Amino acid sequence: MIRTLARGVGEYRKDALLTPVFVVLEVLTEVMIPLLMAFMIDDGIGTGSMDRILLWGAALVAAALFSMFFGILSGRRAATASAGFAKNLRKRMYHKVQDYSFHNIDRFSTASLVTRMTTDVTNVQNAFQMLLRVAVRSPILLLSSLVLAFGINPRLSLVFLGVVPFLGLGLHLIIRYAHPLFVQVFKTYDKLNGVVQENLRGIRVVKSFVREEHEREKFQQVSESIYRDFSKAEKIIAFNSPLMQFSMYASILAISWFGAKMIVSSTMTTGQLVSLIAYASQILISLMVLSMVFVMIIISRASAERIVEVLEEDVDLKNGENPIFTVASGDVSFRGVGFGYGKDPENLCLGDVDLEVKEGQTVGIIGGTGSSKTSLVQLIPRLYDATLGTVLVGGVDVRDYDLKTLREAVSVVLQKNELFTGTIRENLRWGNPEATEEELVHACVLAQADGFIREFADGYGTRIEQGGSNVSGGQKQRLCIARALLKKPKVLILDDSTSAVDTKTDALIRRAFRKELPRTTKFIITQRVASVMDADQIVVLDAGRVHGVGTHQELLAGNGIYREAYESQLKGGDSDDAA
Repeated sequence: MIRTLARGVGEYRKDALLTPVFVVLEVLTEVMIPLLMAFMIDDGIGTGSMDRILLWGAALVAAALFSMFFGILSGRRAATASAGFAKNLRKRMYHKVQDYSFHNIDRFSTASLVTRMTTDVTNVQNAFQMLLRVAVRSPILLLSSLVLAFGINPRLSLVFLGVVPFLGLGLHLIIRYAHPLFVQVFKTYDKLNGVVQENLRGIRVVKSFVREEHEREKFQQVSESIYRDFSKAEKIIAFNSPLMQFSMYASILAISWFGAKMIVSSTMTTGQLVSLIAYASQILISLMVLSMVFVMIIISRASAERIVEVLEEDVDLKNGENPIFTVASGDVSFRGVGFGYGKDPENLCLGDVDLEVKEGQTVGIIGGTGSSKTSLVQLIPRLYDATLGTVLVGGVDVRDYDLKTLREAVSVVLQKNELFTGTIRENLRWGNPEATEEELVHACVLAQADGFIREFADGYGTRIEQGGSNVSGGQKQRLCIARALLKKPKVLILDDSTSAVDTKTDALIRRAFRKELPRTTKFIITQRVASVMDADQIVVLDAGRVHGVGTHQELLAGNGIYREAYESQLKGGDSDDAA
């Protein structure tokens, strides 16, 4: 885990390495201050020599200034290193997620990934900064103060050794019982983010069904759960402060008591007692700060484990040793294909698929809800890998292609359309960043989107709000189709992507495809029989199995499922393509 996280330091390694150096210099000058105080009291005040007082006073001021100077340098370096470390962690996590397959993404909820990139990274950043400064400063200050204290009076300094086992046992118990609670807290944070995200995305549905009170109760339950777990953890950690304070004050009282007796018996000077009390404060404050570091480590350990889980997730879709960088044609073949989301050959949602599609053909895929229509086409661009059998594009197994090359050749308009914040022009250029204005307009004409775009005051410069909330469902679908067309794909997949447009517009889109994309292989998933009646092949799926393949007339004559769908939707009438 530490090795994985350490790679995030990257270009900030110099700052990370210089911070402890400045911290050491800061501590070495700071620990000299009590010793110089002892000299000033005994050699200056005790002898009544103003020159000696001024000399030792000047030395004290110099030590304080040097300590402050090195402290400022270490603080600046630590801040730079920790902020850069957090930046790199977020960047690595984000880039890693971009490489995930759908199967990998299914393992993490969106809310969980957001929590890991924000709250968890912040916790690790704070811990890293404390490790660079406090975790270096406190042990060195502790050891230096102990050495100097024993140099002044070894017998009296034994008081410090008496409290160390007591503190060690207390810290061990705090860590042991608090860490599991923080692990649970961050899991609950994922749930909280999930509730908030779901509520905000579905706020129109919530208000339409007057479910605000239900949503408040959901939020309250998760929030209460976080409160309970955090309260338990914080109550355990709260023992840290009184434990430290008791140890510190007990040590100072013991040193003062025995030190006063030694002064009376002339075995110790007043200056030595003052410096010992100062060292006692430094030693015990160092222990207190170290305990805070341990607390921070307890909190950040759970966060670090969650970050490493994302970074070390094995991406299951990778290029082979010698990937192919050219897709020769739009021919698509399914040979003995079976697929299951759990990759278990015994638990498949799609099985025994054999299908041959030639370049330029239009293939309609129809079937009831849950018949695995979407699962079938997601195997073509390797959004998932087939569990059994082989999927070929251009006569080559899709697993042998360079992944980027394959996906550049296959355009997919998914069932859940997504537009991004920005202008219509910027959204369209996701399909082709180099597309000219003429190409944008042409793609929108084919997708029947140019008309409504020009009705907007800013035309193609119209700004799309988050999630495309300021355009209708049908408009969003047509924009997504135009975006897919700009890739000039060899294979175009429309996954129920005209469900929100009227039948006339649907027919115009398909007619434009036949005329303008003669060499592009087209897969159309739909619930509308009218949308696939003119397809070269129609595939009927039922319960994850191919129930029939053929033209409209062939299936109407020999496939009961297709005939039933046709009669229920069109009642024997003419298709809208006659228009």
